[in-house]
Amino acid sequence: MHLLLCPDHAYLWWIETGGLAPLGQFTTFKDNAPELLSRSLRSDQVIYCSPLVDPYQPAEESEQMMPRLLDAFLDQPPRTLAIQTRGPLILRDLEKLATLAQRTRLRVSFSLTTDREDIRRLYEPLCAPLDQRLTAMRHLRAAGIPTYATLAPLLPGNPEALLDMALEATTSDVIGDPFHVRAVKTSGATTREPALLISERNGYSAWHDPEFQAEIVARLRARACAAGRNFAAGIAGFRLLV
Repeated sequence: MHLLLCPDHAYLWWIETGGLAPLGQFTTFKDNAPELLSRSLRSDQVIYCSPLVDPYQPAEESEQMMPRLLDAFLDQPPRTLAIQTRGPLILRDLEKLATLAQRTRLRVSFSLTTDREDIRRLYEPLCAPLDQRLTAMRHLRAAGIPTYATLAPLLPGNPEALLDMALEATTSDVIGDPFHVRAVKTSGATTREPALLISERNGYSAWHDPEFQAEIVARLRARACAAGRNFAAGIAGFRLLV
């Protein structure tokens, strides 16, 4: 049994002339999410928190929903729990996570999207800087929590340098995923228009080209193999978590 857990956080962005600007921002929470989760938990479940939204977005600092959800997991551990984030705020819950790692197959998938901070600011202006993400990954690993570097979406930069950063911060295989384009992903959601516009305006449109993406993935796989690690992209990559 698989369950996708979404604490129901969301960001609203708007495109203005000259680039991406945080015109509006909203976050919603289900106050009774921990109670609902407790009623649904089973020992055979594989739970992914969350493929759609980051459970450690900035508003989580004040709302503190995740500690309550983790308490529910501690009371009734599922078979596997994978947490996807790019937020260093996860370290606030390190003690609970370390305990949970002893009771279930816990995986933290930490997004690392580029080796360049200027590119990170361009595409992810409200997300944590790269050095903070790497520090969080090292702390999670040191606490005995299996931590995966997830190079997704693959933003412009030096693929080999990005892979080396991931290898240094973790001991697990590496996951990656290029921008989603319709030529490759024939159904479901694809990369949103804001990212396409940013790439076009800054000369990075090639990163949305399937042939170019395949070349980048091949380079990442070769670099990982040379270091004695596996690199898997797309669905095959995320299956490493479960």
